[in-house]
Amino acid sequence: MNDTANARSRLLASFPVFRDLPAAQLDDLLAVAPLRQVPAGSVLFEPNTPCEGFPLVLEGSVRVAKTSPSGRELALYRVSPGEACILSGGCLLSDTDYAASGVAESDVTLLRIPPQLFQQLIVQHPPFRRFVFDMYGARLAEVMELLEEVAFRKLDTRLARLLIQRGPLIHATHQNLADELGSVRVFVSRLLRSFEQRGWVRLERERIKVLDLQALQAFSRE
Repeated sequence: MNDTANARSRLLASFPVFRDLPAAQLDDLLAVAPLRQVPAGSVLFEPNTPCEGFPLVLEGSVRVAKTSPSGRELALYRVSPGEACILSGGCLLSDTDYAASGVAESDVTLLRIPPQLFQQLIVQHPPFRRFVFDMYGARLAEVMELLEEVAFRKLDTRLARLLIQRGPLIHATHQNLADELGSVRVFVSRLLRSFEQRGWVRLERERIKVLDLQALQAFSRE
């Protein structure tokens, strides 16, 4: 299998939305937007920079986050395999710059559709248009849930919910979790020690093991 056929196969496996695209158009897409390998830690975009395309993730994970002037960070969402970066789509549709950052959490394989081709696909390929707007709906629901968490839930219950979602073994530093929650490390560390004293978790070097899932679940619902 040649490189183009391999790339086509991988793209269709992750994004079936392109299966109805004529073969010639699919080859044209891969010609202008070849698959890229991005190492973990790479910055894909930053605030106040123009959008260079619409990223589709085939492998790995991209973390999209907003950073305050003081340096505190809040994770908005993650782009996983088979998903696209909706913030990039919004920038392309409205011709605006990025308002958040995107960083590869692991080694990532992606394809970045150029702006002009993105606009053409939105207009000319209904399955792609539905895919984009369906993802908008899903991301909006996620962000609304995040806003509710930040505005109405206390940090301790938010931390419990995060441990439940990421467990039973969470590979992260206390600072990583603080960034995830839009808080500061000292508060998160204090709460984690409290959870450990209750027997709910065990703290290890750069990882946390959930020991009592039911207790965390009950606490998160208080």
